[in-house]
Order: sequence, then C-alpha cells, then structure tokens
Amino acid sequence: MSSFLIILFAYLLGSVPVGVILASIKGADPRKVGSGNIGATNVMRAAGKTTGILTLVGDILKGFLPILIAVALEEPILVIAAVGLAAFLGHLFPLFLKFKGGKGVATALGVYLRLDPFAVLIAAVVFVLVLIKWRYVSLGSLVGVAVIPLALYLLNAQSYYVYLALIIGTLIFIKHTDNIRRLVAGTESKVGKSKNS
Repeated sequence: MSSFLIILFAYLLGSVPVGVILASIKGADPRKVGSGNIGATNVMRAAGKTTGILTLVGDILKGFLPILIAVALEEPILVIAAVGLAAFLGHLFPLFLKFKGGKGVATALGVYLRLDPFAVLIAAVVFVLVLIKWRYVSLGSLVGVAVIPLALYLLNAQSYYVYLALIIGTLIFIKHTDNIRRLVAGTESKVGKSKNS
C-alpha cells in the first residue's frame, strides 16, 4: 500500500504546473506565448528570467523529491524506478492541465539527480559542449538525454534505472518531435534567438 501511495504522490506532484502557476502571478500564461510549452524556457519568455529560473527549479524538484522520499522509505529498486517514471509522466500528462503538459527534461533531470548525480554530470558536460558548438538548446537536451542511459550503464547503476532512463529518453524524444524536424530542416532557433525550442 505504501508503494502505491508514493507512486501516486509522485504522479500528482509531477502534475503540478509550476510554470503556469508562477507565470500567472505575473499575469502571464506560457501556454499562450511562444511555443506554448509550460517549461522554464517558454515561461521565461512569458513572465521573465526570474520566473523561468524558479520554474526550472520547481520542475527539477518534482522529479527529485519523490525519489528522495522513496529511497528514505527504503522502497524496492523497482518501486523507486516506478516513482521516477510516475513523477515524469505527471509532468508530461498532468492531471491538473487536462493531461497537456511539458516536455519533461527538467523533471527527468530531478529524477536522475537523486538516482545517480555522476550520470547527470556526464550528461551535463555533453549538453554544454553541444550547446557551445551548435547553440541549439533542444539539440543539447536531446543528446544529453540520450547519454544518460549509457552513463548509467557504464556506472553500473541498477538495471531498472537504465530501463527507466530508456523509457524517459524515448518519451522526451517523442515530445521533441517538432524540434527534431526543425533541426533537420535547419530552422530551429538558436540560443539568443529562440522562439519555438
């Protein structure tokens, strides 16, 4: 019963639309600006840099806190992985926004930060290198996401965590379909010029 409750809690916490709530304080709605996404980048466009940063922190915590609690409760590895997936799915398909959520990168980051910070460090380095070289946030995010399962495997993480990363990575790529199309077409916005990433 406790396992079910922590998984449910993770989904509900993941469903909290941090960006929409914070932007509304500024009288803005990220769903009506730019890409319409509720993540930090678009919230920054809609309500300013500070609100965007706070959204990023909030979305990361949505993934981090449920895992932290599950580990503290000494839940089985499979349950911990399920908790991470539930928090992530909550952000992608939030109950409080009629299941229309964000792309999940920040919440996934929160999950990974508690599972294996060293894997996150590796992915972060790759993200920065890609961003410096090509200046596409979306490309850096996608490459970083793709690196995580490999990093977890090489760091001898639990197999369930590797499978979790593969599932999360696949869903993030699906959510970034439009970005991928623009990258292939050469029309994706670069850092400092972004409107749709």
